[in-house]
Amino acid sequence: MAQYPYRSLNEYYRNLFGKKTAKISLDGGFTCPNRDGTLSTGGCIFCSAGGSGDFAEDASLSITQQIKKGKAQTLKKWPNACYIAYFQAFTNTYASVDVLRAKYEEALAQPEISGISIATRSDCLDDDVLELLKELSFKTKVWVELGLQTANEDTANFIRRGYPNSVFVESVEKLHGIHIPVIAHVILGLPGETSEDMLNTIDFINNLPIHGIKLQLMHVLANTDLANLYETGNYTPLEKEVYLEMLCQCISRLRPDIVIYRLTGDGDKNTLLAPLWSLQKRDVLNQLHHLLKEKKIQQGNSYCP
Repeated sequence: MAQYPYRSLNEYYRNLFGKKTAKISLDGGFTCPNRDGTLSTGGCIFCSAGGSGDFAEDASLSITQQIKKGKAQTLKKWPNACYIAYFQAFTNTYASVDVLRAKYEEALAQPEISGISIATRSDCLDDDVLELLKELSFKTKVWVELGLQTANEDTANFIRRGYPNSVFVESVEKLHGIHIPVIAHVILGLPGETSEDMLNTIDFINNLPIHGIKLQLMHVLANTDLANLYETGNYTPLEKEVYLEMLCQCISRLRPDIVIYRLTGDGDKNTLLAPLWSLQKRDVLNQLHHLLKEKKIQQGNSYCP
């Protein structure tokens, strides 16, 4: 019996591998077209210096060393776990195929690595990269994580995402065509977004062959353009009660087969400016589960095919 009224990541991994599975966040030393001048040099307005890889291992270490370090940190808690090599920091398909192959295969060569998850941009999946991912998928489990953030094109332009929705759709369909599951990243509480905008993003995802979703609270991190908006009173983060209610609506609206990989997200406590309530992650999740039970919400309650 499922522990929660939604398709949780833990349940998905246990059904897939038969035991506890942990992800080791890696920094492959990549950059991003939104930072190296190809599109921009500033990145998205919320992006930290770590390029969404603030919790990844040290990029100065080899992939092998990063995995060994990551495993050592979880060994006492989960002594019999298997592991997913999670290329998290920056854009992890933004290099030559030879470089990518070397990084990925080094990760997969490590003991107890049962698959590889690759975070990237929808505009960084050329045909040769797709061919490499297809090749890897015959050897191991492969997932690709794509940053949609929002289906509202005006918001996407404001946050400097750098590509239209059509590019995201094309990438999802190409990955689906080679049987690689896609995990969509969505941010709740983006500047100017209404509840309707956020639910429209859920509907947008429901209509695509999406395997999983990460629902991320918008964090304000120091030294970002979003921090400037926050400090000048031009952006107000979501209050906890509003966020919890939004999560309930999103879960109810979400297609029932989609795996929920994340419901809160983490902000680096050393750089997080707001909302500070998000640091109490366990408390937030406990309150969410209480609300879901109280409201009798199951994933897909209000999903309309």
